[in-house]
Amino acid sequence: MSSLINFFNPWLVAVGLNTVLLGLAWIAPKKLLTPAGLFHAWFLSILIWVTLGWQGYAVVMFYFLVGSGVTRIGMAQKEAEGIAEKRSGARGPENVWGSALTGALCALGVGIINSGFIVPNPQYFGFAQYKSLVPNPQSLLLLAYVASFSTKLADTTASEVGKAYGKSTFLITTLQPVPRGTEGAVSLEGTLAGIVASVTIAFVGWGVGLIDLLGVVWCVLAAFIATNLESVIGATLQSKYTWLTNEVVNIFNTLIGAIAAVLLAWTWISIIK
Repeated sequence: MSSLINFFNPWLVAVGLNTVLLGLAWIAPKKLLTPAGLFHAWFLSILIWVTLGWQGYAVVMFYFLVGSGVTRIGMAQKEAEGIAEKRSGARGPENVWGSALTGALCALGVGIINSGFIVPNPQYFGFAQYKSLVPNPQSLLLLAYVASFSTKLADTTASEVGKAYGKSTFLITTLQPVPRGTEGAVSLEGTLAGIVASVTIAFVGWGVGLIDLLGVVWCVLAAFIATNLESVIGATLQSKYTWLTNEVVNIFNTLIGAIAAVLLAWTWISIIK
């Protein structure tokens, strides 16, 4: 009976906490999410709390609050120029999952492994002879989780700061000057702000114990790689395919960041061993 209670406790806490927060967000005068976005964020937050506890929850909440804040930087100016986020930055379901799908899958992977349903074994993947070089799967998934949000916050911050304060913006593929808000455009101000954002949220992940200090380095490097690749996608492919919306590009962006961090960590482990 006690084990059953212990099993349900995280669910009860997650549902209770996020229902209260949903109610507060619903009545708040400044809307950070659309009504549909609120319910999707409610489901996502429950998933994160149950699988990664308050530590994973702290990372996603930090991303959401800071990301929502930077979206509103220079909002009046960006709206006047026609380059502001739609709905004055209020996020809908497509924004929630565009930003958090990769992280949610990483969290779900950790939850499944911790539940005992899957016990990863290197021999199943043909790596038995390299067992000493295969990192702990939970630690890799946690690194990927933090890296995905580090990447997304870097991308959001670079874009919004660049649109608001970028003095000179250039198309990443040609380095030709282009108007602020152009898909694939980068600026020095936005790039530096994005790096600061990725460092900050990576340190949040370290502070709550999800990654170590070396993991902070991998997250920041991965975020820089993924954010620039996202700009390349925006400059070369996004206008050619109607299905390649900003939200789909965001999924690719966070996925690239998560994979890059894991590959960097795995390569480092292989070198030092």
